[in-house]
Amino acid sequence: MKKPTAKIREEIARLQEQLKQAETRDAERVGRIALRAGIGEIEVEEADLLSAFEEVAGRFRGETKLAQGGKPATTPPNGVGEVSGQSAET
Repeated sequence: MKKPTAKIREEIARLQEQLKQAETRDAERVGRIALRAGIGEIEVEEADLLSAFEEVAGRFRGETKLAQGGKPATTPPNGVGEVSGQSAET
């Protein structure tokens, strides 16, 4: 039996509220971490900060990004190892 449209709309509204709450929790968590790291005290353009956050997110996801010179620069998810040809030990 198919669900009535009203039931589906209620589910969507409930899920949208859950998403909003989850996003708020995530934003508060990241914001607290950023403040502890001193980001709040730095004068930086929002676009530059967004770009830096995207790079960090990619690093923890293990994504490959082209380094300067067009060579792939990969960083393991734990952040340890070789990055852009430089060993973590140097």
